Amino acid sequence: MISKAKGLLAYTSLFIITLFIFSCGEEKEDDTPWVNLFDGEGLEGWTKKGGEANYEVKDGAIVGSTVRNTPNTFLTTNKMYDDFIMEVDFKVDSTMNSGIQIRSNSFPYYQNGRVHGYQIEIDPSPRAYSAGIYDEARRGWLNTLENNPEAQQAFNQNEWNTYRVEAIGDTIKTWINEVPASHLIDDETGEGFIALQVHSIGDEEEEGKEVMWKNIRILTDSLSKYSKDTPLEPVVTRNNLTMDERNNGWEMLWDGETTSGWRGARLDEFPEQGWEIEDGNLVVLASGGEESAAGGDIVTKEVYGDFELKADFKITEGANSGIKYYVDTDINKGPGSSIGLEYQILDDERHPDAKLGNHEGSRTVASLYDLIEASPDKPINPVGEWNTARIVSKDNHVEHWLNGVKVLEYERKSENYRKLVSESKYDKWPNFGEAEEGHILLQDHGNRVAFRNIKIKSL
Repeated sequence: MISKAKGLLAYTSLFIITLFIFSCGEEKEDDTPWVNLFDGEGLEGWTKKGGEANYEVKDGAIVGSTVRNTPNTFLTTNKMYDDFIMEVDFKVDSTMNSGIQIRSNSFPYYQNGRVHGYQIEIDPSPRAYSAGIYDEARRGWLNTLENNPEAQQAFNQNEWNTYRVEAIGDTIKTWINEVPASHLIDDETGEGFIALQVHSIGDEEEEGKEVMWKNIRILTDSLSKYSKDTPLEPVVTRNNLTMDERNNGWEMLWDGETTSGWRGARLDEFPEQGWEIEDGNLVVLASGGEESAAGGDIVTKEVYGDFELKADFKITEGANSGIKYYVDTDINKGPGSSIGLEYQILDDERHPDAKLGNHEGSRTVASLYDLIEASPDKPINPVGEWNTARIVSKDNHVEHWLNGVKVLEYERKSENYRKLVSESKYDKWPNFGEAEEGHILLQDHGNRVAFRNIKIKSL
């Protein structure tokens, strides 16, 4: 009787242990409330943009195939997304480049509607940047995988791969087949569509190459609950050069932390008041709207001839400021601002200067101040949001750009330019704006305006 009881106890214990081992080995069911962006049957909710590559549904997957002599083609979601977590499976021909766009846009004013924005790269080449982050039709590479060999090796050639993408606030994180790949902090764009790219081709033998996507699912609620940590150090773009900028001769004109490289326009050093550095922004403080009455203008210690300049600016309500170039600080030692050509920064809706000037519209934002009006169709972001100014000056040909769109151009020293000067407030300054080189200036006009990402390339 005792031996039977011992046998039953041993059998019961073995059953419990076996059951425990089996339970521990079971995968926990994913209870994440995913929403499918693709039902496996049709392309409802998606629209093709850009080129004429082919998209169709085969065996529960979206299949994109290359077509010669057409630009990059994108199958875009009709819905726009800001913060989200997404997972998607993909398979790509080993000779093909592709990608998945996130927070991307297509505007008529931007390169005739060209799709632009963040791209999660699909790269089966030996470079192996799959799940790196590229800025399509804008800044180029933002986060490569050159220092992440584990992620480079995680890509499965000619097989299905899985991406996880988290875009929350200014942070984008990616994984490839559960291996952390990219970690980017960048706030260029906060919202846009998701798109599947078929890259342009030129050679006949590349015709009909395929890339496939399936199990495309997204999460937009309770993101903090489902977000994953990454061990990767972030790539921070604010006040830093991108990879492409470094390779193309750009340099930071402001380091984002100190006053190095700058001084007061009428001082040997940086002003002790009127300006502050705040959270990576260079801020001119409000002081009643008077021109150069507080801290005064600041200028680069270096001078520049032919150059390309980029700077982000953010205005407050009713604000006035400017970026001047070819500035000679020895001119105009009296009241007011230092003299130079000016890229106007203004709240056109609320500041009276927008309706003034010796040439109609020439004191509105992005205009060549008092001389040439910027295009009325210019893309300007609202007060309190960042805008990007770009100035290009090469062999006396000058262009003003705003948020990626050219809004005016002119020829320094030309007959037409000199006529405009003669009709403006600058007619009293001999050879105004015709210096071979000069300082870059940020203007103190008594209103709070912030600057960041100030970069220059000598041409």
